[in-house]
Amino acid sequence: MHSVRHGVAWSVTIMAGLVAAWTPAAAKWARATSDHFEIYADMPPAALTTMATRLEQFDGAIRHLHRTPEGTGAKGANRVTVYVANDVAAIRRLSGDRGIAGFYLPRASGSVAFTPRIDEGGDGSRSTRGGGIPQIVLFHEYAHHFLLGNYAAAYPAWFSEGYAEFVSTAAFEKEYVQLGGAAQHRAYSLLAAKPVPAATLFATGQKLTDEQRGVMYGRGWLLTHYLMFDAARGRQFQQYLTALNAGTPSVAAATAAFGDLRALDKALDAYLRQSRIPGLRIAYDKLPVAPVVVTPLSPGAAAVVELRMQSERGVNRATAAPILARAARIAAAYPDDALAQGWLAEMAYDAGQDDVALGAADRALAADPTSRQAMLYKAQVLMRRAAAATPRDAAAWGAARRWIVTANRQAPDDAEALSLYYDSFAAAGEAPSAAAILGIGRALELVPQDPALRFKVAAQAIMDGQTDAARRALRPLAYDPHQSADNPAARLIAILDTGVTGPAAMLALAKARGRPSRRRRRGRHRRIGGEGADPDRRHDVEGRGPLECAGDRAGSRGASFASSARFRSRP
Repeated sequence: MHSVRHGVAWSVTIMAGLVAAWTPAAAKWARATSDHFEIYADMPPAALTTMATRLEQFDGAIRHLHRTPEGTGAKGANRVTVYVANDVAAIRRLSGDRGIAGFYLPRASGSVAFTPRIDEGGDGSRSTRGGGIPQIVLFHEYAHHFLLGNYAAAYPAWFSEGYAEFVSTAAFEKEYVQLGGAAQHRAYSLLAAKPVPAATLFATGQKLTDEQRGVMYGRGWLLTHYLMFDAARGRQFQQYLTALNAGTPSVAAATAAFGDLRALDKALDAYLRQSRIPGLRIAYDKLPVAPVVVTPLSPGAAAVVELRMQSERGVNRATAAPILARAARIAAAYPDDALAQGWLAEMAYDAGQDDVALGAADRALAADPTSRQAMLYKAQVLMRRAAAATPRDAAAWGAARRWIVTANRQAPDDAEALSLYYDSFAAAGEAPSAAAILGIGRALELVPQDPALRFKVAAQAIMDGQTDAARRALRPLAYDPHQSADNPAARLIAILDTGVTGPAAMLALAKARGRPSRRRRRGRHRRIGGEGADPDRRHDVEGRGPLECAGDRAGSRGASFASSARFRSRP
């Protein structure tokens, strides 16, 4: 293990060891592991270390900005896995969407981001300021992960996206990280498109056109930037968030906090017309040292990693089958590769091939008795078999749960094991045990970003008569900017507000929802220019003042704005 602070610091001994490990016969694919990230990429070790270090510096900068401590879980308990594709075209093929430059999937089994290679220079050296649009997209999505992971609350869509835009333009200079840089990729939305007024930004249930959504991203960045550097406006935003999370309708809460929203529009227009805007500089010596460990993937894992990416992107029974067919042929040559066999077990389970999944899990455990992935997929196969058995076999359910308990004892802060243990009771047609209910609550503490997990905890709270706790869990989902205004969480809150609680509330929701989708693990897709069309990348705007960052204003005018979770900015 080695540490990096200012850029990439390789010792002669470490570099020599890595070069020795990187023989021509070895796979090029490698894995970089750090406190908050696990990155899989076909990149030289120096470039991969630089990428991991930069991500850790980004995390450290926004933690420093808000005085955010580390979570309660063990170090590395909620890492984001980042898969690096060769280019944007590969990302679009993977996602099936021609308009995106990266995407992110939050889930208890491990949140995942997909990004094209961020150009750092052929030798892995630091680029002067940043990695262009791919880096902006990756930082934007990690900002969502960070915000929900540390300050889960109801936020209006403009702030969810505006905050992510605010930090996504981070620039890495020689001595410091700079946050709050101008969102040049939003120039068209900010300077040429018709503005979306504050009254519309704060309204819920608005159906925006593609162009209006792009403008919402830009205007959200502008309003967030304004709040960060105007202390009085920041306090008004804190007042607004407190009221919103207490159940006050958004526009009413905004009007009470900010006053005339048309006056807010005028203030925003004036803020945009400035020739220069402030930024925040955070010196590297104020950030934690970020240890990064880079290891080449085993030959078997390197041979199937691109199929692993397709599987991780999200599959159903039909789309999993061809992935499994290819992976099984390749993995057959590597029966002793625990990682490759663990991945194969998951692919086979997704495809409904339980015998194949069980065999792969057993081979993975033979090679590595500590493989939690193998344990949990072995458990899931046994659960599926037990659920299909007639009559009910209590011993079969006990055998399945023992594998989950074994995985939990090995890593008590593995949210996937905690969630799966809870799920096993519903699958068996049983009420969850007290330990299972405590476990699912702990899983949400560890991975508050997972919407399915959050909904599960809310539903359990409703069944237990804890209506206020259910509302708190549901509000971040109800205000998810990527969901419709009548999403299931919003519907359930509305049902609770009528006084219907307990099983009756869940039954009312089931009647309102109809049959849920069967697609697994779909995630948030991030378009280069917003959720719809991409006007910002197609237009150059001339004749207006440049969007510049004034630079060395390291928090001198930083605002303190927060939800009830004490979300704070820091000088």
